[in-house]
Amino acid sequence: MNTTDENRRSLHHANERERIKAQYLVPKSERPTSSARGLHHTALISSDVQRTVEFYQGVLEFPLTELIENRDYPGSSHFFFDIGNGNLLAFFDFPGLDVGPYQEVLGGLHHVAISVEPDRWEKLRAKLIDAGIELAEHSEVSLYFRDADGARIELIADPLGEMYGNHVL
Repeated sequence: MNTTDENRRSLHHANERERIKAQYLVPKSERPTSSARGLHHTALISSDVQRTVEFYQGVLEFPLTELIENRDYPGSSHFFFDIGNGNLLAFFDFPGLDVGPYQEVLGGLHHVAISVEPDRWEKLRAKLIDAGIELAEHSEVSLYFRDADGARIELIADPLGEMYGNHVL
């Protein structure tokens, strides 16, 4: 694709975003209250329960809060990590089931962004580097990396409801 085509495509998408914003984005003062109470948990797939616990609890310092059998797949585990504010990051393993490698697909997970205090962000950044985890750092507040199964995780030092200094909530 040449630069002219890329510019046309970019302009088309910018116009489409503006159209959608004009049609659906309601000013905060007029926005209704959400029907949701919050994110209860997001569930990812783990190929190795112990390795996942060692990474999320050991490196990222998210306490393991429960480890139970998955009611939908006998022999499978369902386990949870506390990520603050009453929110959980959960995992399933599916022993004996070939789920294949992690893939980013349409309708699938792109990444999970977890807010941490700036001083904790610095500490976790150092722990990830010490653990040999490849990082991509953006805007001096976001760290992107992959867990052992390939899921992309972001640690962001911005407060909940903000992104790169902009209020998004």
